Amino acid sequence: MPLRQLLKRSVRLRLLVRWWRAHTYAFPDWEPIVVRDRGRWEEARMRAQGGPRVLIATGVGGNPSAVTLESLLAVALTLRGAEVHILLCDRLLPACELTETTWFPDHRRFVRGGPQGGLCHVCFAPGRQAYAPLGLPVHLYGGLVPRPEQAEIDDLARTLSRAEIERYVGDGVAVGEHARAGAIRFYARGTLEGEPYADGVLRRYFRAALLTTRAMRRLFATTSFEAVVSQHGIYVPQGLVGEMARRTGVRVVNWNAAYRRRRFIFSHGDTYHRTIMTEPTASWEHLEWTPRLEREVMGYLDSRRHGGRDWIWFHERPVEDVAEIARRLGVDFSRPCVGMLTNVMWDAQIHYPSNAFPSMLDWALQTIAYFEKRPDLQLLVRVHPAEVRGTLPSRQPMVAEIRRHYPALPRNVFLIGPDDPISTYATMLQCDAVIIYGTKTGIELSSQGVPVIVAGEAWIRGKGLTMDASSPEDYHRLLDQLPLGRRLPADVVRRARMYAYHFFFRRMIPLEFTRPLKGWLPYRLDLARLEQCAPGQSAGLDVICDGILHGRAFIYPEEKGLVAPE
Repeated sequence: MPLRQLLKRSVRLRLLVRWWRAHTYAFPDWEPIVVRDRGRWEEARMRAQGGPRVLIATGVGGNPSAVTLESLLAVALTLRGAEVHILLCDRLLPACELTETTWFPDHRRFVRGGPQGGLCHVCFAPGRQAYAPLGLPVHLYGGLVPRPEQAEIDDLARTLSRAEIERYVGDGVAVGEHARAGAIRFYARGTLEGEPYADGVLRRYFRAALLTTRAMRRLFATTSFEAVVSQHGIYVPQGLVGEMARRTGVRVVNWNAAYRRRRFIFSHGDTYHRTIMTEPTASWEHLEWTPRLEREVMGYLDSRRHGGRDWIWFHERPVEDVAEIARRLGVDFSRPCVGMLTNVMWDAQIHYPSNAFPSMLDWALQTIAYFEKRPDLQLLVRVHPAEVRGTLPSRQPMVAEIRRHYPALPRNVFLIGPDDPISTYATMLQCDAVIIYGTKTGIELSSQGVPVIVAGEAWIRGKGLTMDASSPEDYHRLLDQLPLGRRLPADVVRRARMYAYHFFFRRMIPLEFTRPLKGWLPYRLDLARLEQCAPGQSAGLDVICDGILHGRAFIYPEEKGLVAPE
């Protein structure tokens, strides 16, 4: 059987499995909960009329993780007097965050037909069904963009050149940038170059981005909202929802599942990818640091070697024996070593003003070129395991890119592939210093006293803990200082641990209603009564709702002895 037919059959089977999951266990079932407390729920809905109006911009209803968390927020906010509205895509968008190359291995077919013929049928219906028992107002994309406007958008997407699309700004929003980010995510690559159907894929995301901006423009013009809540706040459509909300003065709240089990990160104004970088240090640097907090954070950081307290980890049995690591790599740990940690090249491809390099690949290649001229140092390059074990495996592997430019690596450069079980932590702790681009591992390493050089958009940048590069020249000046021959001073290590506690314990807000699962679905909703969502019943939910309704900081004060679920 031809490969294309096999792939087509595989996708159809996956769609069938997704449909079965959607109608059995993947999505929350609010019906029995609402029926059990019907009187209280109807009273809460009536009381919320005229209260602060909040838009839960789920959009992509086929994402069970998003619908689970956002339906929980819809219930909790309603019980706190908010008039909650829902936004769903009703098969209008020709591309979105669910459309990716794993679902559409035949890229030509995707360009021609898009998701409407299959994926949309297992997306819109489950989302609508999950929200239906709540009886809250639901806005649909299709009802917000009249057909003449849809035709106008189609014409624009056909006639503009690719360069014009990527530069396109509409309604004051960089629509083209978001469309390109969506196309990059579709391909799971850091660039669109070399993809024969990239032009058609980009045009699909451009149309989707324009449809989203028009839909949000009409919705915000006809209905006033105090806040809009959406997952992550990037890509299509969530990135455009946030852009249009900011343009019209509506407060934006973005969220994402955190690394720790049962915990979530919320941010004001923009995606947490950006806001954590610019968060004021005053929010954590005055913590009353105690031995208890130190034990808690160091115990958690130690657990990250194996992921025992996380629902995101990459190696079940990492190789931690230093002698074995040295033997496998051929490295000599008695000589100065410098670590280098990459990220996934396609992930979160949005503009960061702090980047010293135009791309992560450019940074990686320049770094190897520098160390080729420094035989006194050994460079240990750890490629991020998420390239092969993430939810969307990369189609532009860093190892292949490096090998393309360096068929034979310099003798003092050692490459650890993404699927190699060698422990990142054990290896980096042997290094004189570690260079990072955007990984959160910089937080953990600085807490262990390891000096860290930041070349990209890592969240630890600007916290007074790391050596931050703002240009290639600045970066090379920092590299010229290596080897440092020392660990971080005690006061800096203490500060690093304070920030680690803030990041992993206070910014990651616990929700006991989310039961962790193994496999493709990270969590399910685990509650039986509306009362569990009421004020005063969940400290984490109270922090989140106060933030959404009143603009308060999304910080969970675990240092006060609050008991958080694991």
